[in-house]
Amino acid sequence: MILEPGALYVVATPIGNLGDMSQRAIEVLQNVELIAAEDTRHSKALLNHFQIQTRCIAVHEHNERKASPAILEKLQQGQNIALISDAGTPLLSDPGFFLVREAIYKGIKIIPIPGPSAVIAALSAAGLPTDRFHFEGFLPSKTHARTQKLESLITESATLIFYEAPHRIIDTLVDMQSVFGGQREIVLAREISKTFETFLRGSIDTVLGAASADKNQQKGEMVILLHGAEPKDKNELNDEAIRVLGILLKNHSVKEASALASEITGVKKNRLYDFAIKHREK
Repeated sequence: MILEPGALYVVATPIGNLGDMSQRAIEVLQNVELIAAEDTRHSKALLNHFQIQTRCIAVHEHNERKASPAILEKLQQGQNIALISDAGTPLLSDPGFFLVREAIYKGIKIIPIPGPSAVIAALSAAGLPTDRFHFEGFLPSKTHARTQKLESLITESATLIFYEAPHRIIDTLVDMQSVFGGQREIVLAREISKTFETFLRGSIDTVLGAASADKNQQKGEMVILLHGAEPKDKNELNDEAIRVLGILLKNHSVKEASALASEITGVKKNRLYDFAIKHREK
């Protein structure tokens, strides 16, 4: 395999099942001059399995900024280097953003080697809408900060996707129940592509109950997918439409004010007109 000199290859690796490793990924890792791995000890088993003997260095969240200059220098000298995380696609809740960004600034070519991603794998099998999705990564570990973050997403209509740690899964589901209500549709995807892969689907109440009752559902790598909020009727009389209508009624007739407010807010004229008549009658 002929690689481009001076290119940074961003290589996706299996999230569980080694059979998901692509042939192209294997060949790239075998032929680059250096592999930047999130954890060299963790990646050793994967590399040994595919008889990849390329030298590795550690690039993780604690040393990425310090390690990047030396890697960038090697790339500028014409060496080709691969970036891998412990599992899945690098940069998605994993290190690598700083290195990739700096490489782009320096005119270095970035070549993605696509493959496994827990986000996409979970979404493809969840049964929730896939036309729009919003990936949030890991939520804050503290209850107050986590609740605040969830509250900021109450009106988001896209499917929401989160990663979560096993020891926080019940607390997070409880917070979601509190913020979104117990009937919002949710999916808990666990151990994707591994032996004990499971998908718990249903309302937040149902999934929380199932996960609480079964300790096995509180173990492993987890992805939470939450149905987005139902879009509001654009013709609904909201506070802003009423405020605009009230201002216009001070200097215009009901008919004129309703027509102008409709143009400004998008709410149907007849809805505004009916509200204005009732409001004046009071």
